[in-house]
Amino acid sequence: MSLEFAVAAALFAGVVCYAVLGGADFGSGFHDLTAGGARRGAPLRTLIDHSIGPVWEANHVWLIYVLVMWWTGFPQSFAAAMTTLYVPLVLALVGIVLRGASFAFRKYSETLWQAKLFGVVFATSSVLAPFFLGTIAGSLASGRVPEGGYGDPWSSWINPTSLFTGAISVGTCAFLAGTFLTADAARRGQEALAARLRVRSLVVGAATGVVVFAALIPIEHDAPTLWEGLMGRALPVVALSALGGVATLVMLWRGRFGPARVAAVVAVAAVMAGWGLGQYPWVLVDQVSIVEAAGARATLQGLLVAVGIAAVIVGPALAYLFYLTQSPEWNGEGPGGVKAVEGGSIRRGVSHWSGRLRGRP
Repeated sequence: MSLEFAVAAALFAGVVCYAVLGGADFGSGFHDLTAGGARRGAPLRTLIDHSIGPVWEANHVWLIYVLVMWWTGFPQSFAAAMTTLYVPLVLALVGIVLRGASFAFRKYSETLWQAKLFGVVFATSSVLAPFFLGTIAGSLASGRVPEGGYGDPWSSWINPTSLFTGAISVGTCAFLAGTFLTADAARRGQEALAARLRVRSLVVGAATGVVVFAALIPIEHDAPTLWEGLMGRALPVVALSALGGVATLVMLWRGRFGPARVAAVVAVAAVMAGWGLGQYPWVLVDQVSIVEAAGARATLQGLLVAVGIAAVIVGPALAYLFYLTQSPEWNGEGPGGVKAVEGGSIRRGVSHWSGRLRGRP
């Protein structure tokens, strides 16, 4: 394995982690947006707050990791992408900032209209941000970012491949989040909410699958290099992603929510891996390869050392954080069991929203 490829692999590992962890985080906004009114949507919105509250900032650290690795390890391609795709990049950044701020502000709203306002901003931004991030991926994969940068700021991301990739990104995030939330609701003893989320996840998953297959038609003509890679070296991984998606739907249908989460993660990770293998060996498809885009050798070596140190120091801390959020105590399965949850955070959350309906702060 060459040094350049090792750094590119470390960079792409961050992309996969962001797609899985950040994707589930973004996808919760779709379910928040479609949860219903304040009274009907209160249990689901409370579950979303409880599920993503401790980890949403940690999930988006991966975006910083990816950008820093790309900027440092492959600087010329980074500059080319930034000067060409600045419109969707700015829109995605605005979405990420607005969703984070609104997610926090909604908890401290004193009136129902304030909570609704921040809720709409949070949910809408959670849908728009992954869409624009997906269009960026589609632009890179379809060869619309020139080597020297300063490509067309509109047609570079408003094209069939980019738009389909954006739509797939939104659907994948919503499907992943729905699967996670269904398992969380079932584990917390909220059978009615789990059943509701199960139906949502099945519908979203089926719809996303239809969009994925529909996208293959324009991609074949609009991004021939990517198509050739997907139908060649990446085909086994593409098949794995399809199997993972079908397995997730089957497990959701049968009520096996824990294994469904694992299958969903495999499906999304395989989708991302298929994109990477389909695009290989290009950083900017048909423009700049990994070897050509790589920075100085000393810089690449330093990056790998930094990644190794981060894996040793940050990796266990992140793993422990996710372990804690899945622990019985956090989910109300400790002393008092499910009743502790029903009499605790969820009831307080529902009462909080219901109180606003009656005009109480």
